[in-house]
Amino acid sequence: MTRQNSIRVPFLDLKAHHEPLKEEILVAIQEVIDCGAFAGGPFVARFEEDFAAYCRTQFAVGVGSGTEAIWLALLALGIGAGDEVITVPSTFLATAEAISFTGAKPVFVDVDERTYTMDPLLLERAITSRTRAVIPVHLFGQTSDMNPIMEIARRRGLYVIEDACQAHGAEYKGKKAGSIGDAGCFSFYPGKNLGAFGEAGAVVTNDRGLQEKIRVLRDHGQEKKYHHAVVGWNARMDGIQAAVLRVKLRGLDRGNAARRDHAGRYRQHLEGRDDLVTPYEAEYGSHVYHVYALRVKGRDQLLGVLAERGVSCGIHYPIPVHLQAAYSGLGLGRGSFRVAEQCAEEFLSLPMFPELTPDQIDLVASELKAHLNSSRSSRQTQFAGRI
Repeated sequence: MTRQNSIRVPFLDLKAHHEPLKEEILVAIQEVIDCGAFAGGPFVARFEEDFAAYCRTQFAVGVGSGTEAIWLALLALGIGAGDEVITVPSTFLATAEAISFTGAKPVFVDVDERTYTMDPLLLERAITSRTRAVIPVHLFGQTSDMNPIMEIARRRGLYVIEDACQAHGAEYKGKKAGSIGDAGCFSFYPGKNLGAFGEAGAVVTNDRGLQEKIRVLRDHGQEKKYHHAVVGWNARMDGIQAAVLRVKLRGLDRGNAARRDHAGRYRQHLEGRDDLVTPYEAEYGSHVYHVYALRVKGRDQLLGVLAERGVSCGIHYPIPVHLQAAYSGLGLGRGSFRVAEQCAEEFLSLPMFPELTPDQIDLVASELKAHLNSSRSSRQTQFAGRI
């Protein structure tokens, strides 16, 4: 019979995250209700101003989701049918979806084995005469190595759109994620480091013309009411989401600092083992640990064992984009991107949110090590029995 722990560790605890902010958030929501500014409007404008300042960019444009942020940024840059956009297969499908919805073709390059972000050494060889843009993905809270990516893109005349949907507050050589390329795209899905009470996203940029085009596209192509200059979409941010995000933005750095502390405690417990790989923090930046993803053999069995022991974990992501059925038409089979495919089989995401307690982290690490030690002992016994 499996012994159960008295301490339960959820993968994510949004209730604990929101409880201290509850009264402030309710006041902000009530203000939106009283004003009736539910779709776009002044509350979105105020959040845009605050978020642009936080990202150290001139402009931010609130939209309905992170997927829409990437899609509209591409459309505003003129990306369309016949074009190619280079990104990575180690990401959520939305990165590629946004490319596909412009009519362009996603082209993949493999990721670096330590950071799990775009390998700049592979980028140039993927560029063709049809390549128009590059989307580096700042995965799990760590930025891509942007300087070499930007150098190649500028030299080859390509746009760079940062997929910063998991990197709110992360930095690259002192620059905020999203502020380096032509545009930076963020998701505010509830579980993100900066999460809304539903769906929301934003594009940040220093290009005035680009942000003006995105504003038109997000509002049915209207330059002013009932004057539709182009075919756009309904991609406005809700006023209530903007009001909630504005409250939560004030605590983002504090939450990120807590995540970094938690990562350090995990590292103290787990670093140096030869049966797992802990997250690597590149010297060029500051990781904000949206996800704390280990690499470990026998991941699926371990996931089940930890769940039985009261520890909820996740997998980001079990199938790389090029092997998804949705992209089978690209003809990219297994073996196309070695690192991404290996990572997909080994990634195990441990609980990571600002309100984790030291006792919870200690328990997660203890249960993880206990299972790995037991598995190692079992393998050694089996080997000895065959001698």
